[in-house]
Amino acid sequence: MTRRPDGGPARWFSPCECGFAGQRVPGAPTLLYLPGIDGVGFGLIRHHEMLAMMFSVWCLHIHRTSFERLVEHVEMTVRSEVSGAPGRPVYLLGESLGACIALAVAARNRDIDLVLILVNPGTSYHRSQLQSLSGFLDFVPEPFHLSTPGFLNFLTGNMMKMTSTFIGHGIYLEEGGQALSETVTSLRLYLQLLFDIFPRETIVWKLEMLRTASSFVNSRLHAVKAQTLVLASGYDELLPSNEEAQRLWGMLENCRIRHFRDKGHTLLMEGGFDLVTTIKGAGYYRRSRQTDFVSDYLPLTPNELEKVIDSLGILNFATDPVILSTLPDGKIVRGLAGLPREGPVVLVGCHMLMGIDSLPMVAGVLRSTGINFRGLAHPFLFDKKSERLMPDSSLFDVYRILGAVPVTSLNFYKLLSEKHFVLLYPGGAREALHRKGEEYKLFWPEQPEFVRMASRFKATIIPFGVVGEDDICDVSVSLSANMHRHLICDLPVVILPVHLFFKCFTLPFLVQRLAQSFINTIFRVYKLLDATRTTLLDVHHIPVQYGY
Repeated sequence: MTRRPDGGPARWFSPCECGFAGQRVPGAPTLLYLPGIDGVGFGLIRHHEMLAMMFSVWCLHIHRTSFERLVEHVEMTVRSEVSGAPGRPVYLLGESLGACIALAVAARNRDIDLVLILVNPGTSYHRSQLQSLSGFLDFVPEPFHLSTPGFLNFLTGNMMKMTSTFIGHGIYLEEGGQALSETVTSLRLYLQLLFDIFPRETIVWKLEMLRTASSFVNSRLHAVKAQTLVLASGYDELLPSNEEAQRLWGMLENCRIRHFRDKGHTLLMEGGFDLVTTIKGAGYYRRSRQTDFVSDYLPLTPNELEKVIDSLGILNFATDPVILSTLPDGKIVRGLAGLPREGPVVLVGCHMLMGIDSLPMVAGVLRSTGINFRGLAHPFLFDKKSERLMPDSSLFDVYRILGAVPVTSLNFYKLLSEKHFVLLYPGGAREALHRKGEEYKLFWPEQPEFVRMASRFKATIIPFGVVGEDDICDVSVSLSANMHRHLICDLPVVILPVHLFFKCFTLPFLVQRLAQSFINTIFRVYKLLDATRTTLLDVHHIPVQYGY
């Protein structure tokens, strides 16, 4: 097929029709992949199987045609998908040239629910090295045009990083050598394929189309209203992708960006990059018009869980946490033998300083038992505006990957109705950002709403506590005394002993259906809340003052 002329219309093909045995989630939306300058969809080689579990995946095969015809072709397909599933979004995954096509379709169809995922978009063509490359190719005879260093890197990317896709952690030298040999052989065949599909006139034509596409889209960015995620490589030698991501972030009203500082132009083909995890972490996966953080959540794959645990390795090594649980007979044992295995369960605790104990606990329990604690988290972690305040826009992605949802009564209701394990900190952010002299102080509200909701679903309430962090953190600067310094929180001085964190899950309370009488209901609710608080204080074994 690659030896045929470039003439003829563009067409779609599914990369998952052969060899895919996975199970797609119900109600999966459609994802249309719009390739870069290669035009044949090389970027999906590493991701199509995982994507096919979340989407109905189709790839565009670009032939020699005009940019306007390509936009019309994609636009027609989008409208066909919308008519077949009107309640679902359509995803457009565009790489360089494909990103321009996606933006053009979004600008022309503001009434359609689109989600754009743009990888190193070609909208920065006029500020890139590709302009000079286009003129240089006029003087280079075939087949030496592909040996141009800049263009060869543009097509193949960093092959050593691609090799790391096959040579991972824990592979022996012999296996690594065999994988490297296979990769080199594949590279030779890949370069031969490039000679087949990229004669000089084709390259010149595609670069000219990229120039036209960039001009077309940049004049219409103000019309793009679609939800957009820009993935930018920091080591892109041909396009100023980092700067372009910042520019698009400022111009598009519903846009988020993710930076990959050690990746090259062919981001999708490089090892260490996982497109599915990036989409989930950014909170961009949904199956209806609005994101449902409960039903749209997809559990972690084993590979994703290992990456999360690896990212917490330094913290776990420094703190060496110990987890205790309480058996039905009241005996406290090391491990999670006392933790119920069926929901609904509400785990109620108090935050330590900065709440840094939460992630290791959730990841550790998930790896040990397979139980995923769905945390009710502060809306700040999900607000796109808050990402602009962070040094790394992906700082909160790990919370979404682990299943955290914004703390609302509706989300709490949905989680309990689906019998999840719900992680709740009634003290919220104020408790996590406690000041000097407020160690182990509770900041729970007077209204025990979580007990009412738990009783409705006959959920099990498990109070738990964490000790150690506040004991070794000497809060040296008080927030209230230093407001003029614009401090966000107190500044801790930390000394790390062995077994820094001790986490204990206490004896569960089995909540029965409360009486219909209002007086009896209030009495039992407050009685249960007092029992929960008392048990939580017993876990810490230290006197604690209530803070309301």
